[in-house]
Amino acid sequence: MNKQQTTNFITRREALKRGLLGAAGLALTDSFSRPARSAALRPKARSVIQIWMWGGPCHLDTFDPKPDAGNDYCGPFKKPIPTNVDGIRIGEMLPLLAQQADKYSIIRSMTHGINSHETASYIVQTGREPGRLVYPCVGAVVSLFKGYDHGYKGLVPPYIVLTQPQGRFSEAGFLGQRYKPFATGGDPNQTIFVVEGIVARGISDSRQRNRRKLLHTLDSLGKAMPENPQFERLDRCEENAYGMIFGDARKLFDLSEEKNEIRTRYGRNTFGQSCLMARRLVEHGVPYVTINYKGWDTHKQHFETMRRKLPEMDAGLATLLQDLTDRGLLDSTIIWWSGEFGRGPKIQWDPPWNGGRSHHGKCFCALVAGGGFKGGHVVGASNEKGMDVTDRPVYPQDLIGSMYALLGIDPEGPLPNERGLDVKVMPASDKSGGRLTEIM
Repeated sequence: MNKQQTTNFITRREALKRGLLGAAGLALTDSFSRPARSAALRPKARSVIQIWMWGGPCHLDTFDPKPDAGNDYCGPFKKPIPTNVDGIRIGEMLPLLAQQADKYSIIRSMTHGINSHETASYIVQTGREPGRLVYPCVGAVVSLFKGYDHGYKGLVPPYIVLTQPQGRFSEAGFLGQRYKPFATGGDPNQTIFVVEGIVARGISDSRQRNRRKLLHTLDSLGKAMPENPQFERLDRCEENAYGMIFGDARKLFDLSEEKNEIRTRYGRNTFGQSCLMARRLVEHGVPYVTINYKGWDTHKQHFETMRRKLPEMDAGLATLLQDLTDRGLLDSTIIWWSGEFGRGPKIQWDPPWNGGRSHHGKCFCALVAGGGFKGGHVVGASNEKGMDVTDRPVYPQDLIGSMYALLGIDPEGPLPNERGLDVKVMPASDKSGGRLTEIM
């Protein structure tokens, strides 16, 4: 047992356009020069699973409990529980994660000071302050450095979102369409996971084949110019797209291939099955998977929602950690759990909030595991009521830069782009507490 070390619905056509053509190599898009990887970096991670707590989870109810702060801060959650790491306690609604604490580290001093969803989401996912340019998020950057230009030959695009994009900002930023995520749509907890562009609701395989046959029958221009290179590229894209619809990619998204026991352990809900799907994706070499986990913007009746959401999160995330470990994948897979901010430590009991929590960007939590991050540690601290950071502030760019380093992406290196902009992967900034070397 370790000792705690305290240191500081897109359309089908659009899906094909965004994701599946990418899987065919984006034949109609000329790739630009490949970014160089720093020889000094020794990557430990191959993939990232980002669990985006859409709306912002409360740090006091999850990984930074404050039992002595009083009812106006703790509400009904006054009994934090010990974990399997001496000295680390977490929220009482997370008993399964308490038994996995040796696998993850908690950052209790995340900060940026922004209380707006849009701006905070942008900062946490890019490590940049808003400005004239829209910078790419972490998933797009990883797709650039780990995707098609670097030998990725996966069944599906290198950047996958389960199941819907946030819509807060353009994830690809100035990198462009090539690096947008492929959003699956659908619900992995349904009998059939209807993945956009791969599985069409109510359309049989025979009907899909008949549609393709009709398309070829109507393609008079293509027949008249059989050796035109543009049409040849389109034909290759079509072949790859239909290969996904009828081939191994479809099997990849088919969770019925998993044992009922493991599906039950993850939780028979959208989040639990998304975690299982994420494991399958990284197991097949996908570099970046985001689970956009809705339901955490709890301005009203916060605790009623938490009694539903926290057990769901507990089962899904705890099982993911154990499953990756059992399969020998945790060492090469970073798990990044975070929202755009935390929630106000002081509970708003009065109507119309009736026990809600506001936005809180001054101090919040993140969790990291795997891919070179040590487990069983706590980084930083907040004050007695969770209002402010008191030790080892960690800014989004500190965490993102640390992940890039573990992935073998030089944070100080150039960020290649078609626009010819002279920018770095991660800029220097006054708002920095430094890389998370204490848990790397």
